[in-house]
Amino acid sequence: MGLFADRAGRIDSENAFKVGPYIRAVEAQGHDVVRCNLGEPDFPIPSFIKEEVKRQIDLDNTHYCDPQGIPSLRTAIARQISETRGVPADPERIVVFPGAKPPIGFCQQTYCDSGDEVVYPSPGFPIYESFIPYVGARPVPVHLKEENAFSLSGAELAPCLSDKTKLIFLNFPSNPTGGVASPEQLQELADVIRSRCRDDVRVFSDEVYEHIVFDGYRHHSILACPGMERNTILVGGASKSFSWTGGRIGWALFPTREEAEVFKNLNINYFSCTAAYNQEGVRLGLESPETPAAIRAMVDTFRLRRDLVVDGLNAIPGIRCLKPKGTFYVFPNVEGICRNLGIFDAFASLPPESRQSTSPSTLLQMFLLFVHFVATMDRKSFGRIGAEPYHYLRLSIATETEALKKGVARIAAAAKDREGFRRFFEKGEHLY
Repeated sequence: MGLFADRAGRIDSENAFKVGPYIRAVEAQGHDVVRCNLGEPDFPIPSFIKEEVKRQIDLDNTHYCDPQGIPSLRTAIARQISETRGVPADPERIVVFPGAKPPIGFCQQTYCDSGDEVVYPSPGFPIYESFIPYVGARPVPVHLKEENAFSLSGAELAPCLSDKTKLIFLNFPSNPTGGVASPEQLQELADVIRSRCRDDVRVFSDEVYEHIVFDGYRHHSILACPGMERNTILVGGASKSFSWTGGRIGWALFPTREEAEVFKNLNINYFSCTAAYNQEGVRLGLESPETPAAIRAMVDTFRLRRDLVVDGLNAIPGIRCLKPKGTFYVFPNVEGICRNLGIFDAFASLPPESRQSTSPSTLLQMFLLFVHFVATMDRKSFGRIGAEPYHYLRLSIATETEALKKGVARIAAAAKDREGFRRFFEKGEHLY
């Protein structure tokens, strides 16, 4: 009998946070690092939200509150969902969490028994895959293809569905690829789900980037497809739209009040409740007439940065990068740069057990950080299962514009530094 339960070894992590100590180590050596790793807007919280949070604290709104979420916020969320998705949303079917991440694990714990199948996009937010072994379910990744602009069609989803499918994760706009779904695409996915899955299947629609879309595109939800309100769990949050990652306010609209009660009870068991003063700040953010302009200013800046970075990356030999339609990430194909730098040969020379812990894009990620001082994320950080043939990096453009220019220039220099990679690899440090 060991110290830890078996399940403790079955849960993975989010590499965007694991890179932090590496960055600090490089900076401690006197180097400035261009940080393109974390998905965190670099804008301040809108001032009117800050002032409301301060006001709520001054009112001593700092005690226990409704574990389901304060009624004023749930009412505001229900109104926003009803207006934007065209589907009635009942505040009693909404549960507020400390961020939009807890529902990912909670839903797998709640809906999935051993052997049930969880379908999720890969590349995708890593916590989708991370939790599946922890709860004893079976992971079924849907590998998104660059040639299809990392979209997801019904034809691609259909082979992954069966009568064992219990939970399906969708994420539009998508992290890490920036994909945005059309109403026609969502209807196609809905038709496939309803025709191939059990009536009690649940679709986890992660829509935390709903406000960050470009080029005239609009956000659409599978919740709006006829009949899908009976199966869809719509998840949103304040971290991205309000540039408030530390506020930790997320929410989910469940198909039934009975399901919301179950998740309310999970909140009680894990957290008791979420800070009421932050909830009131989010409530104001959802209701204030100042909010659209604040979000638009942030999104306009992200669009300019996107164009700058995509154009810069596509000018580098060995890199190919699509222009994302949403979020604040770019997801370049780096297969060519890996070949030019000799990374594939270096990877093949590693012992088998070492190859299990790294990948060609991981070696590139570490080379960029420790030699050229740019922090990025590798492909396997967004789904490990079946990711071996794919060679990509994710760069967050939620970084000051001048720093992004510097970062692109450093990547261009790294792309020509074959001798630098050889020395880095032969040193044998930080290869995964």
